[in-house]
Amino acid sequence: MKPQYVADLADGQMVSSLYLVREKEIRTSPRTGKTWLELSLADRSGSIHAKMWDNFEGIAKTFERDDVVRVRGRVKLYNGSKELTLEQIVPAAEKDYELADFLPHTKHDVEDLYGELRAAVGSVKNPWLQKLLACIVDDPQIAPRLKRAPAAMTMHHAYLGGLLEHTVSLIGLAKAISAHYPELDRDLLLTGVVLHDIGKLEELRYARGFDYSDEGRLLGHISMGAMLVREKCKIIDDFPAPLRVMVEHLILSHHGSHEFGSPSLPQFPEALVLHAIDDLDSKMAAMRATLEIASGAPASEMWTERNPALRRALLRGKEFLAGRPNGVQQNAKGAAAEKKGATLELGFKNGE
Repeated sequence: MKPQYVADLADGQMVSSLYLVREKEIRTSPRTGKTWLELSLADRSGSIHAKMWDNFEGIAKTFERDDVVRVRGRVKLYNGSKELTLEQIVPAAEKDYELADFLPHTKHDVEDLYGELRAAVGSVKNPWLQKLLACIVDDPQIAPRLKRAPAAMTMHHAYLGGLLEHTVSLIGLAKAISAHYPELDRDLLLTGVVLHDIGKLEELRYARGFDYSDEGRLLGHISMGAMLVREKCKIIDDFPAPLRVMVEHLILSHHGSHEFGSPSLPQFPEALVLHAIDDLDSKMAAMRATLEIASGAPASEMWTERNPALRRALLRGKEFLAGRPNGVQQNAKGAAAEKKGATLELGFKNGE
């Protein structure tokens, strides 16, 4: 097991451990002319910025982004954030590490999640939609990637198995909402749930780190998903063209607006519901991740750091109720987190 995970590092701590190189750049200060090696190092618990100030020119040529390296250095606080000042960097051989130590992973059993997905596909009564879903979910070229893919780069479910976890969560929401609104076509909604992000299998790269593929940058997962559905429908004899168009519309409209990348707006009930539950599950996952990070903070800290996806700091509800019984009061950290980034709104792409 890898020692010294990023999440456990403390100010002043000496570090000697393995990390995955996410970013690598040689920078020069325009004011002083000083040059240094800037890295972003990561493992499955998080990432940390690192700098090497001296004698880095030769070392920098021995490794690249997405390589695993052994580093020695010390943690320090800079502008309130932890970073590493490095003394040594040595490329690691593949035999010296387990890649699972460096990429975050769903906490759920992937095979259990895949079993729930296949059970949902098996529950679809419409024979055409059932054939389409089985054709994709059971495809031996697709299934292994479906079990591994993240749902996004950073915004939500950004870990191995995240896409499958997100999809299974939406299946539960779709079943509940279909029971509440009987006018919905349950089979059509479930089809949209299973296929809405299927294009992310090709849009994202997730072998050693998370990045966009060339095709993903050029086309995006929405159009790539719609194209996959059209290809699969062609090999199913006599697949009804109107039904294919509706399935494609579910994918093309699931971000809900042109602003967030959907070429079409939801134009029938199942498309509207798909967008709504996708948006809900995405934002809940983003909140959950931020609150989990804050769970190790002192109980006196009522507010989390600002979540850039949601554009706000989050209240730690249990700590607030326990420590502030007389009314709402934002502490200094929460106020600072809200102020931070006010001039740089990253936004939240629905489902991204």
